[in-house]
Amino acid sequence: MKSEYQDPFWGSLSPLGGLSGAGIVIMASGRLAWAVTVSGALLWVYILSVLASVFLSSAACRKIFPIGGRSSVFTFISSFFGCLYLLLFWILCPFAAMEVIFPLMLVPLFCAGSGIFRSILSAGENTSLDIIETVSKAASEAAILSLLVIIISLIREPLAYCTLTLPGTYRGIVTLISFKEGFLFPVHIFTGSAGALLLLGYITGLYNYLKKNNHPGGEE
Repeated sequence: MKSEYQDPFWGSLSPLGGLSGAGIVIMASGRLAWAVTVSGALLWVYILSVLASVFLSSAACRKIFPIGGRSSVFTFISSFFGCLYLLLFWILCPFAAMEVIFPLMLVPLFCAGSGIFRSILSAGENTSLDIIETVSKAASEAAILSLLVIIISLIREPLAYCTLTLPGTYRGIVTLISFKEGFLFPVHIFTGSAGALLLLGYITGLYNYLKKNNHPGGEE
């Protein structure tokens, strides 16, 4: 049976191909500190959830982990690791965690609905999943979405706030670089979702142009 998994960058379910991660991109790209925090959550949840799911789908666990209801179990697994990440980050940076608690809560849902879980579900009982390959695909998916969030935040925060920030200690985010405000800056439209949509639209247009001209097989 043909796997439902698609290319993590050029596929129609990718963050830019299908704008599957647009919600997280808009919410988490307001500041670099938020982008770094959410990017860590994406990598943490995707990799650990896939590791646990591949183990439960192995031959050793098939007797206690039936095929029926696996999608619900995968959602529970990703939610568990998402809550664990939020708890650990809350202990280290409680104020910084409060600022991004909503996008952090959405990360497990994006993970559970990703193409990598479809590939695990589509594997038959007699199919042995390659752990390294499956985890690599999950890490690639998470890394691409994380990179997109960070790139937009690196453009958006300096234009909107004339600063660059990082997650700090118990005090919250800390200012890494501060730029001098002038007549044209800050550009306040980039503080809201409208600015994020403008940047995302421009990047998506450039992506579709490159996909059409340099990667004709990307629609598959």
